[in-house]
Amino acid sequence: MTNAATPLWGPILHEGGATFRLWAPSSESVSLEIEGRDPVPMQPAPGGWFTAEAPARAGDRYRFRTSPDLLVPDPAARAQAESVHGASVLVDHAAYQWRNEDWRGRPWHETVLYELHAGTCGGYAGIRAMLPRLRDLGVTAVELMPLAAFPGGRNWGYDGVQPFTPDPSYGTPDELKAMVDEAHGLGLSVFLDCVFNHFGPDGAYLHAYAKEFFDENIHTPWGASIDFARPEVRAFFEECALMWLRDYRIDGLRLDAVHAIADQSWLDVLARRLRSEITGREVHLVLENEGNTASKLTPGLYDAQWNDDGHNTLHPLLTGESEGYYEDFHGEGAKKLARVLAEGFLFQGETMPHLGRGRGEPSAHLPPTAFVLFLQNHDQVGNRAMGERLSALADRDALKAATALLLLCPQIPMLFMGEEWGATAPFLFFTGFEDPELAKAVKEGRRKEFAHFSAFQDEAARARIPDPNDPGTFEASRPDPVEAERPPHAAILARHKALLAIRRAEIIPRLKGAMAEGAEAVGEAAVVARWRMGDGSLLTIATNLGADAAHVNAKGARTVFESAPGDAASLAAGTLPPRTTIALLDPPE
Repeated sequence: MTNAATPLWGPILHEGGATFRLWAPSSESVSLEIEGRDPVPMQPAPGGWFTAEAPARAGDRYRFRTSPDLLVPDPAARAQAESVHGASVLVDHAAYQWRNEDWRGRPWHETVLYELHAGTCGGYAGIRAMLPRLRDLGVTAVELMPLAAFPGGRNWGYDGVQPFTPDPSYGTPDELKAMVDEAHGLGLSVFLDCVFNHFGPDGAYLHAYAKEFFDENIHTPWGASIDFARPEVRAFFEECALMWLRDYRIDGLRLDAVHAIADQSWLDVLARRLRSEITGREVHLVLENEGNTASKLTPGLYDAQWNDDGHNTLHPLLTGESEGYYEDFHGEGAKKLARVLAEGFLFQGETMPHLGRGRGEPSAHLPPTAFVLFLQNHDQVGNRAMGERLSALADRDALKAATALLLLCPQIPMLFMGEEWGATAPFLFFTGFEDPELAKAVKEGRRKEFAHFSAFQDEAARARIPDPNDPGTFEASRPDPVEAERPPHAAILARHKALLAIRRAEIIPRLKGAMAEGAEAVGEAAVVARWRMGDGSLLTIATNLGADAAHVNAKGARTVFESAPGDAASLAAGTLPPRTTIALLDPPE
């Protein structure tokens, strides 16, 4: 159910035509040009708006002339004919006939996320074909990397310039709806990653006719900050989020890098509006936020945050890496992991050496479900120079133990596409920029980014870093599911299925209302953590990611999981074997 206000941005179809609107305060005049028709002068309205009524129907292509020599697409177009530099297309969202009208979503505590990139998975049709396999794996929610239209046909999605527009390289709007519809029919939720903190470097025409959209006094890594103090700007992104939830029936949004949004108060406004206008079904809102702002993870605002502190603590324990931001997580890894498991964030206001300033807010009062935990994601794999996955970096048995911790821990688990079978394909940074100078700058910038790492000190080493704009870089990033049928990948897949079956049977039914009861480091890479579950039972997880046994006495009434037969008995006798995870469950007191 939706309680929709009349939108400010984007065309509105009605009987006999459509209403077109554009906020262009930097333009003296604007005209509407529908292909095959004479231009229609748009009428100025207060506050920098221009409007026009015109005979039009779904499928018509149109653009706006904002100056004599500039013809631009609609920044709030619901579809593009081809590229972000070309014509926009009118879409009638009401025309799609949904098959699963009764879908009301799934509660947050049931969530097992699976992040994927639509392009490397074959577009919407390819994802749709994957859905039964993901359901059988034990996933409950598919999370799509950003779909917003971008230039060039290949992109991670974070260079989008039309946030309302699914990129045409993945399929049509109706094909996206059919994929979501199919997911719902299989009992799967669909989440979407949204980028509301910046626009990409090519095709963001708002800079030309709506300079007031940006605040030149605040600078970000992408240029002038988006000015969320302006009601027109707020409406743009609020209506965009509402469109994904309403018109595509997306179940949850992940908001990218919200720490880069200067006006943090708007995040609360956004969450409250979405929750007030989309009712009668489960809608989940998740943040990526380097600020570790625990106060936003409260009822009525955001369900959870990606727990980068959790990943950044686990990764050095598994790989020994300490360069870059891992330098803040490398030493005393077990103590840091204990805090992550017991309290969520590692940094809760303390100074982060890599940043040279304090980061975070106290988080121990939050439930474990306020944190999305992962061993891999698009950033942590793809922002490596060579895009290596953990299976190429970590000890096999240590990775097994970490996977068991991930999938049985009461924090919300997330897998990255192909992780469930130990995919050998890297996930590289790729683009398809058509401007030769921009493509060159991205290639050179990528190599410069890694110049301070020990492995890329010399120019020859940096030259081996794949060119993001080379089509082969994109092709190399496609995971091959056929691998999952062969050794050793079949065994890795079976292990993930078994662990998720245990989560479904033992953890999820007890998860709502769960709270941590503390965790302690018991070795250099070993931790014992406990949670009082919602039904009063006590979950104990002992994990040792190191090569040496740890000495601790931990018992439980029932063994839920052990990495190898006899591990729980060893733990009860005082020894936590190396590279092992054990989960124990005691009944309510």
